[in-house]
Amino acid sequence: MGINKQSDIAANIQIGPTDAGMVRIYVEAEGGIELPLDFEPEEADDIAEELRAAAEAARELAAAGARPKRR
Repeated sequence: MGINKQSDIAANIQIGPTDAGMVRIYVEAEGGIELPLDFEPEEADDIAEELRAAAEAARELAAAGARPKRR
């Protein structure tokens, strides 16, 4: 599945610190899928920067009138 492919799968996401000093991104999806992803704080900072950059790029695309392709 590519980044631009639509999906009908619903999921919940939680983000927070663990008692081991890690940052956990916890994804729970339909069908009982649970995916805990633990990161060092520095890695979490890198992920946050990537999220901010992606959000800014999405805003620029929206402002330019780009619309997601639908099937």
